[in-house]
Amino acid sequence: MNGILAVNAYLKGEKFDNLHNHIIKAAESMDITLKIKNNEELWFFNEKPDFVLFWDKDVNLAQHLENRGIPVFNSARSIALCDDKAKTYLTLEGAVAQPETIIAPFSFFKTDYTGFVRKAVEKLGLPLVFKECFGSFGEQVFLCNTVEEILSHITDRPFLLQQYIEGGNEDVRLEIVGGKCVAAMKRKNERDFRSNITNGGVATPYTPTNDEFKLAVKACAVLGLDFGGVDILDHKLVCEVNSNAHIINLMNATGIDAAPLILRQITDTI
Repeated sequence: MNGILAVNAYLKGEKFDNLHNHIIKAAESMDITLKIKNNEELWFFNEKPDFVLFWDKDVNLAQHLENRGIPVFNSARSIALCDDKAKTYLTLEGAVAQPETIIAPFSFFKTDYTGFVRKAVEKLGLPLVFKECFGSFGEQVFLCNTVEEILSHITDRPFLLQQYIEGGNEDVRLEIVGGKCVAAMKRKNERDFRSNITNGGVATPYTPTNDEFKLAVKACAVLGLDFGGVDILDHKLVCEVNSNAHIINLMNATGIDAAPLILRQITDTI
């Protein structure tokens, strides 16, 4: 079986190289020929592989490959829903429990959101969490204690405001593959309200409760994910869902390698 590992041409660094090479080696051990192609190369790629493992967020490219009849994992739709935190929230709204969230109204240009922010603060209280709708590794996420602090983070990029959950510096990440939890870790950061390992969080192996398992599986199913990393706060609230979570951190914490499990899910699906 021949596949493509789609990566971003402009996102470089040792941790990304290590991840990509790790997935390639996992494929080799399963007699799968997996070649790395970046999102620049793939616009000019005329071959038709058996599948594409899309480890990027270039949704337009993912849709283009699907239009050519190539199976893409995860799908363009699922990647788009997970990449935009507002779309993630809205898709899961009413299906799974989440922190109370208010999405900033659309504007064609940078505008004065003071009135909106004041109303949001009345509803959500302070402190609250400011999140730009696009971002990874906890970037563009801020804990705000005043209206002025919230306003200082607003740019021309879409954002949302979210209820702050006490103990938010601790969460659990469940890796779901094919409707099963294959690994889980608890993350805690003593120096930051964000639990992300990139920001100093420390991960340890974790055994999820049955409720956490059901919550994570339901979130992935609603978002259409064949595999995904689900972050849960306070054992009951879905915080974020990742269509291509950084599985090396998970492996380092738990000793469980999700790469061959993801590849097996793909080969079983196609």
